[in-house]
Amino acid sequence: MTANDVQPVNDDTFASEVLEHDQPVLVDFWATWCSACQLMFPALNDFAREYEGVLAVRKVDVDESPLTAERYAIGSMPTLKLFRGGEVVHTIVGARTKSSLVAELGELLQLATP
Repeated sequence: MTANDVQPVNDDTFASEVLEHDQPVLVDFWATWCSACQLMFPALNDFAREYEGVLAVRKVDVDESPLTAERYAIGSMPTLKLFRGGEVVHTIVGARTKSSLVAELGELLQLATP
């Protein structure tokens, strides 16, 4: 993962980086010990690069940010939540491919498949 793909946020930065963001934000709740999370990183990075300017993609390590994980009732990982205007508008539980993300979020974000 490169520094410019999916940006990490934590309990301290979540509000400014997600809730107050002017674009929709897809947040990946993950953990270092979660193998499905690790497998999903390349797809999530590709998705973030491809739709840069349409939405922001952030990640929250649930072990390092327990308050945020608890606030959003994260029980399984990976869990992705799409925020718009500071509110959760869609939740995805489990690993997905990039094409699955586009298919599932496309209508919500009006994404065009390049």
